[in-house]
Amino acid sequence: MSRAFIFPGQGAQAIGMGKALAEAYPAARAVFEEVDEALGEKLSTLIWEGEAETLTLTENAQPALMATSLAAMRALEAEGISVGAASFVAGHSLGEYSALTAAGALSVTDAARLLRTRGRAMQQAVPVGEGAMAALLGLDLATAQAVAAEAAQGGGVCAAANDNDPAQVVISGSKDAVERAVEIAKEKGAKRAVMLPVSAPFHCELMAPAAEVMAEALAGVEIAAPSVPLVANVRASAVTDPAEIRALLVEQVTGSVRWRESVEYMVAQGVSEFWEIGAGKALTGLVRRIHRPAGVQTVGTPEDVAKVLEAAEYGAPGRAREGAARRSRPCPTGGPVRYATASTET
Repeated sequence: MSRAFIFPGQGAQAIGMGKALAEAYPAARAVFEEVDEALGEKLSTLIWEGEAETLTLTENAQPALMATSLAAMRALEAEGISVGAASFVAGHSLGEYSALTAAGALSVTDAARLLRTRGRAMQQAVPVGEGAMAALLGLDLATAQAVAAEAAQGGGVCAAANDNDPAQVVISGSKDAVERAVEIAKEKGAKRAVMLPVSAPFHCELMAPAAEVMAEALAGVEIAAPSVPLVANVRASAVTDPAEIRALLVEQVTGSVRWRESVEYMVAQGVSEFWEIGAGKALTGLVRRIHRPAGVQTVGTPEDVAKVLEAAEYGAPGRAREGAARRSRPCPTGGPVRYATASTET
């Protein structure tokens, strides 16, 4: 059985995420401590005890979600499941940074600082109220692209930002153009076409100023070859070359997230099982709609880790017993996770 480890993006955040992992696994807690140190603030306190509105701010959500994903990965590693148990890693937008960090291409410190920079740059690229995003449900990518192109003819930018599954495309661009696209999509038979509550038009050409900021930030960071190939968002195929990864991370800021094609690529390479590492279940739902026969597993809590161990019988007997004893101690669960109708992850 071949598997892929996939990492969620913005939209999956929730107060309390990762806290149970940090209490059950010292290696998971160490990730949050390293992120706190890298940013010079107690982001972990915000994640576990703060206000949802503050956590949802792009500059906070991006490093917070990476920290939670890496904490889950460290919990798996403590039980004897390394990233090498996967044939590929992939992440939805910011999740690509989590995937690269899990595979050893980025350090946790560098990933946290890059994502703080990325979040701020993406938020500042377009004044609030001038950009928008919308979910088109029930239309395939080609139709959604035609809708966006028609809407852009009336002025402004409108493009497909996330190709999430066979019937879910998120568009992004100038507010007026995106609003026109919503009406055009309804005329073309979309089951639903709704404006999304986001603070900026991610993954379109309006993010060019943010791409420039990230090009400079990434130039000053060491990127190693990942121990497991990365399926890149903008290419929907595997890459391992550090220079290529650096360029694709810059391109990703303005480019479309080709998630449907990425999953299809991994399936074509023999992947039959997808583990979503981190907060929420959004990617699990997308995988099911892209390739129904795929096996899926979420790994975001100690209970999830226990299920993985029980199902796959991983780890040496001694390690498994130690893990079972650790999991038998009561620990709080994370806060409630809210799932959007469409994945608008950035």
